[in-house]
Amino acid sequence: MKKHSRSVTEALRGGNMKIRKWMSAAATPLLIALTIPIGLAAQTDQSQPHLHHHYQFIDMGTFGGLLSGVNEPLNYVPAVGRRGQVVGFSANSVLQTPTNNPTACFGTDITHGFEYENGSVIDLGSLAGDAFCSDAGSINERGEIPGISENGLFDPLLGLNQVRAVIWRRGQISDLGTFGGNHSWSFGMNDSEQVVGMALNAVPDPFSLYGFTIFFSSNSTQTRAFLWEQNSGKQDLGTLGGNDAWAWFINERAQVTGNSYTNSTANSSSGFPTLDPFFFDQGKMLDIGTLGGVVGFVTALNDLGEVIGGSSTAENPAACYAPAYQSIEFGNPGCDPFRWDRGKLIDLATSTRGGSPVTADGINNLDEIVGAATFPTQPYDAYLWRKGNATDVGHLDGDCSSEAWALNGQSQVVGNSFGCGAIFQHHAFLWENGSLVDLNSLIPLGSSLELVFANSINDRGEIAGNGVPPGVSPGDVFNLGHAFLLIPCDENHPDIEGCDYSMVDSAPMPQVERSERTTRPTLGEPARARRFRTGSSR
Repeated sequence: MKKHSRSVTEALRGGNMKIRKWMSAAATPLLIALTIPIGLAAQTDQSQPHLHHHYQFIDMGTFGGLLSGVNEPLNYVPAVGRRGQVVGFSANSVLQTPTNNPTACFGTDITHGFEYENGSVIDLGSLAGDAFCSDAGSINERGEIPGISENGLFDPLLGLNQVRAVIWRRGQISDLGTFGGNHSWSFGMNDSEQVVGMALNAVPDPFSLYGFTIFFSSNSTQTRAFLWEQNSGKQDLGTLGGNDAWAWFINERAQVTGNSYTNSTANSSSGFPTLDPFFFDQGKMLDIGTLGGVVGFVTALNDLGEVIGGSSTAENPAACYAPAYQSIEFGNPGCDPFRWDRGKLIDLATSTRGGSPVTADGINNLDEIVGAATFPTQPYDAYLWRKGNATDVGHLDGDCSSEAWALNGQSQVVGNSFGCGAIFQHHAFLWENGSLVDLNSLIPLGSSLELVFANSINDRGEIAGNGVPPGVSPGDVFNLGHAFLLIPCDENHPDIEGCDYSMVDSAPMPQVERSERTTRPTLGEPARARRFRTGSSR
């Protein structure tokens, strides 16, 4: 890997990149797992060919440490850019210390944000040198990267290094500052160089979305949602009536969504004030509301102003909250995925035909949604939602369940197919034109990674995710894995050296009944951790 200028983004230590992402996607550890109604399995046309392109495979390697990775989509703009750039985090050879901040660090070594472009992997550095962490969350059309970085200062309130919201532009890192507190974090960014995130002020707050819901500490200060613009700086977007808010996503219309407390009184069921998702447009913050409970969060926003997320219900008002790192299985009755559009909030779990969504993980500009759902013969499979109907994407042959994380404007879906046993076993998949295929079958034989997670896909069909080197178990993807990029060998990517432009015929996925499994699967600790949404959204 090639070292270059300084830059930063987010991360989470503890050897689990998934926990970290949830924290980056929310300020309260939230568990996305929902109820179970009914549906129809997807029908596959057996007479149609199921052809897929081969892919050029690129292993991002590391900066000398054990780990690199691509974040889950934390923004309207994904981790794989429209011109095939990829951003994420990569470890150097410096060991972390107890004061390195887990919201900016992964694994055991110091991790820095990276950018891949034109065959080079660039170390974006940090605000304070090689011994401090950073993470790059996403990249926009202009090549600008929002993220997080340690700044070399210590926060005595939390006992950890301070972190700052940053943006990398033209190889330079900029500190977006705070509102007088010790921490900030940038998440969403659009192509107009507008950035949203959170920043602490100096007002003590025992229920701080950053301090309390991530670190379980009452010794922190208020968390405030911000919008940053080049010419006007950082603006506090206000709240829904409580002391704290966190902005997660911004689209090309400058619409923002996130989470906010609606009051300052802790609920007996959750232990913190009521947390609602919000929609901010033209200077006004609108309360999206919940499905009857006291915890709600957002997971994605599209250019149409449509929002998806999760919400607890009246039957289990704090269902969407679970302390981070707590061992829990899939399934959290009373926490349902939702879709919100122009003031109308819909419970996807109870209103969807064909299946009952359990999570809502991604949405495109065609108003298509992906995640995991319960179907009549399958308790946990990836789905594609269109106009109120859920299609069962299926899972790979020999596996028992799946989940879709992202999709693009061509309705291509990527995600993971999960093994049946207690051993952590994931396979990255692509679903297109009604056909599911293991991405490992579309890359050259002898490639340096087994593809474990497929996290992001852009409109050119380029896919970013995480895999493991030979001899490393998929269960160690959060400790020893590498980020990867897949470039399709198709008409939009002509004359790529080493590309196999022949097509792969993938047999349609059989609709297999799973009599041995009647409840949602236990997928191992890393998979459980992946479902945490921290405090303010996502």
